[in-house]
Formats: sequence, C-alpha cells, structure tokens
Amino acid sequence: MLLLTVVAIVFMAALVHSTLGFGTALVAMPLLVMVLDVNVATPLVGLTMLTTIALLLVGSWRGLDVRSALHLLAASIPGIPVGLMILRFVPQDGFKAGLGIILIAVGLYNLKTSVLPRLEHIGWAHVFGFVSGVLGGAYNVNAAPVAVYGILRRWPPEHFKATLQGYFLPSTLLIAASHGLAGLWTGDVFGFYLPAVPAVILAVLLGRFIGTRIAPERFQRVLYLALMAFGVMLLASPLLAAVD
Repeated sequence: MLLLTVVAIVFMAALVHSTLGFGTALVAMPLLVMVLDVNVATPLVGLTMLTTIALLLVGSWRGLDVRSALHLLAASIPGIPVGLMILRFVPQDGFKAGLGIILIAVGLYNLKTSVLPRLEHIGWAHVFGFVSGVLGGAYNVNAAPVAVYGILRRWPPEHFKATLQGYFLPSTLLIAASHGLAGLWTGDVFGFYLPAVPAVILAVLLGRFIGTRIAPERFQRVLYLALMAFGVMLLASPLLAAVD
C-alpha cells in the first residue's frame, strides 16, 4: 500500500512538471514527507526530478534557449551559498509561508491585469537566476523565480518548458550527486524509485499530450493558476509535514 501511495505521488508530480515545465518538488515533497522519512523523500524527489527533466529535454531540446538557460544558471551559483546562510537564521516554515503568499499574490495580480511588464534585457536573467539560487540553496524551491521570468519573457509553451529544463538539468544533477555522496542513496530510496520509473515515463508522455491541448494564449493563465496552487502548497506544507 505504501509503495502504491508513493508511486501515485511521484506520478502526479511528474505529470504536473511535464505539463507545465516545473513543479516536481513543489508537489511531491509536501506529500511524500507525510508517508516517508525526509531522508528518503528528499533523494527520491531528486532522482524523480532528474528523470523527468531528462525525458522532457529528449523531446523538446529544439525549443531550448541556451543563452537564457546559461545566464540563469550562472547567476544562480552565487545565490546558493547566500541561501545556505539564510537557512541558518530564517525559520523554514516562516520563509515558505512568505514565499507562498508572494506566489499567490503574483498569480492573482497577473490574472487580474491585462498589461504585464515584458522582460527583454538579458540582465533580468541574472536577477531571477540569483533569486532562484538563493531559494534553492535555502529551501529547495528554485523553480518559482525562473518560472516567473519565463512568463514575463512571454516565451511560448515549448520554449518555456524546454528552457526551464535546460536550467534545471545541471542543478538537479548536482543535487542528486550530493545526495549520493552524502549516503542518502539507500536501498529504501531505490526500492521506491525503480518501481516509480515507469510511472514517471507515463506521466511525461501524458503531460506532453496534455500540454499540446493547451492553447498558447491559455498557457499563461494556466501558469498563473499553478503559481497560486503552489503558493497554497507552500503555505500548507508545515501542516502536511505535521500529519503523522
């Protein structure tokens, strides 16, 4: 029963990620820590993200904006140690709640206004990349800033999803490798991960199909709603983690 629950959570997280281009950790972590120890859930999510991202890039690499992905990645690197410093002084639950409120506010604002700023200068990639590094280093929630950046660049859906994967892949490789070096790749982790791989493959195929059914002009609205949903998840994550 536990294995089926974990596979179902992984499937749902990979489906959201493959449909929108991000969201594995935001969906999976709050749910997995309800049924697994955090030392099992964390590396499991890392491996799931790596698999999902690699599969998505195989089918969408032509839409990758390499220049933007590299600028985002380069700017995120100095942000990671800043995030680690913040982690020492700012309570995790309070920080996540604040970020959740910001995401809900951003989603609501974008849904209500018809005129949004359009970011053209590549320098904005450094700003959003740095913030992404800070959030990733502190609380492993690096997806939201680069998603907002892609929205404000007005990238079409395939461009948006491919470029985010190009940014996520190197960082996720490092995260997964660090889990392995830290001894977190245990038999329990692979006991859940290996049975979940077919579910991830199915989720990616289904997510790409769903994505093709979302008209480009509606994709932005879906992203705003997703940001709000992820904000709610972040607000609720302390309560979910407390559920035994």
